[in-house]
Amino acid sequence: MVVVEVWFVPLIAGLFGLTIGSFINVCSLRWPVDESVVSPGSHCPKCDAPVRWYDNIPVLSWLLLRGRCRHCGAPISAQYPVVELATGLVWAGAFAAYGPTAEALRGSLFLTILFGISISDARFYIIPDQFSVGGAALGLLLAPLPGGPTWLESLIGGVVGYSVLWLVGVAGTGIIKRLSPGRLEGAGVDQAMGGGDVKMMMMIGTFIGVWGVALTVFLGSVLALVVFGPISMISKRLVPLGVFLAAAGAVTYAWGEQIISWYLVSVVGM
Repeated sequence: MVVVEVWFVPLIAGLFGLTIGSFINVCSLRWPVDESVVSPGSHCPKCDAPVRWYDNIPVLSWLLLRGRCRHCGAPISAQYPVVELATGLVWAGAFAAYGPTAEALRGSLFLTILFGISISDARFYIIPDQFSVGGAALGLLLAPLPGGPTWLESLIGGVVGYSVLWLVGVAGTGIIKRLSPGRLEGAGVDQAMGGGDVKMMMMIGTFIGVWGVALTVFLGSVLALVVFGPISMISKRLVPLGVFLAAAGAVTYAWGEQIISWYLVSVVGM
């Protein structure tokens, strides 16, 4: 029975994650443009034909249809099966690591929200409030469950996450306007950091607390500078910071304690 449970629980969680991934696809494409995720139902963007249930099975339907609409033959973006599969793996991995526990559920939801944010920000430069503010409310709601921060730690983490990135945004705006006048206007914005990034860090703080906020901001900034910095210098495009904060938040959730312990012992010498 124990042997069966080892693979059965992650399998069921992974299958459920595939379905969640399908929903995340819808949310990340519709919320940034203020469209409902309920109506209209799934349809082909080319011919508007409704997608039947048997053509909407995560991953499998895309493979059987060979990535094309059944009605008009228009290509269906590979984003759909990739996001579904990745989300399924996230859920399977969380339940494999923590077993059938509250922390496995909390971690799966947190990583799924981060994934949705990264897709929206990469594609639209928008982080919908449904992900950030709604995610923060969910983080507070799940805080009393065993395995994560306490409710007070979650609340403080959310406040600190919001405050820290707001201050970073204000400082960054001042520096850019001083060193490169017109840079922000040329990019079509008036601030170096959008409010979505700030609210996103509030959400992250509710799930992983104050120390998690500090590590996420540091890692996210380094990733953004190294990966997107050169591209931004050439193209004059602002960095989709939410993508890198999402990656950093996932790393912090999975290995944050080990990274902080290594830093305190090996670098600070505590």
